[in-house]
Amino acid sequence: MIGLLQRVSRAEVWVQGETIAAIERGLLVLVGVQRGDTSARGERLLERLLTYRVFPDADDRMNHSLRQIGGGLLLVPQFTLAADTKKGTRASFTSAAPPEEGAPLFAELVARAQTQHTPVAAGRFGADMRVSLINEGPVTFWLET
Repeated sequence: MIGLLQRVSRAEVWVQGETIAAIERGLLVLVGVQRGDTSARGERLLERLLTYRVFPDADDRMNHSLRQIGGGLLLVPQFTLAADTKKGTRASFTSAAPPEEGAPLFAELVARAQTQHTPVAAGRFGADMRVSLINEGPVTFWLET
């Protein structure tokens, strides 16, 4: 499972012109589910997202986690993260989990996040979404489990 996390001042997701999810300061995480991913991988990704130190301390060093600052978590499904771009000029998505596998794993990740952290918001699996964010820093990390 892949998580592309971005430290944000604000982020929101729209579907068909309607805001379906929004957070203030926190993390926007684009989530890619790959073939062979499991609930355990999702659990490990979530633990890393909640504890990864990306927020500044008093000395402006990245020493605080999302849990420590009480920030928002916005999870957005994005199958293109699993793309193979090694050759040619068009990505291959053979390593991405098919929707019937990816959707339940993403839903489980969101549900688990909601039991472990507040606030949590989520994009809609399979939807054509518009994502807006203000990236602080910018700070962006690729996490893979």
